[in-house]
Amino acid sequence: MRAPLNAAALDALKIVIVGGFGVGKTTMVGSVSEIRPLSTEEVMTQASVGIDDASRVRGKTTTTVAFDFGRITVNEDTVLYLFGAPGQERFWFVWDQLFAGSLGAVVLVDTRRVEDSWYSIDRLEHHRTPFVVAVNRFSDGPSLDAVRDSLELSPEVPLVECDARERPSSKHVLITLVKHLARMTDDPGESEL
Repeated sequence: MRAPLNAAALDALKIVIVGGFGVGKTTMVGSVSEIRPLSTEEVMTQASVGIDDASRVRGKTTTTVAFDFGRITVNEDTVLYLFGAPGQERFWFVWDQLFAGSLGAVVLVDTRRVEDSWYSIDRLEHHRTPFVVAVNRFSDGPSLDAVRDSLELSPEVPLVECDARERPSSKHVLITLVKHLARMTDDPGESEL
């Protein structure tokens, strides 16, 4: 049973989930949302051939063309709105609008395609949006330390493993982000929040 929005909710916090094509953003929003998520998944057509490289994401037949949306009630006063961003370059123009008003972000990483995460991190740093990095484990791969080195993440950026299909795992990622944001708020020298 999906929960209705509490009428007493006063604060709405916006989180954006970004990452490369096929990394699991839609899956994460769907696994953790307390409502049926809004999804703009569309079937990939011949028009995407030569534009989107689906060869590295076997079996993927759909793609997000605008954003995914979900909701989590934090407490009776606060709700968290989740926006999953599209991963392909041709849809990156949507990102600036998704970042507007966001509190922070999650960068999902597939260790088989770590380089697909570089753009996400660059954009978040450009927008000065606080973020955490979550390695969505599809298979065995490099250690978290190796991923941190590959992404050239500062020690202050939290890095965790997750399984975006599992609600508790996705929740852990969001809790990590909220704790990171709280630490940054406690130390105003670290952020402009």
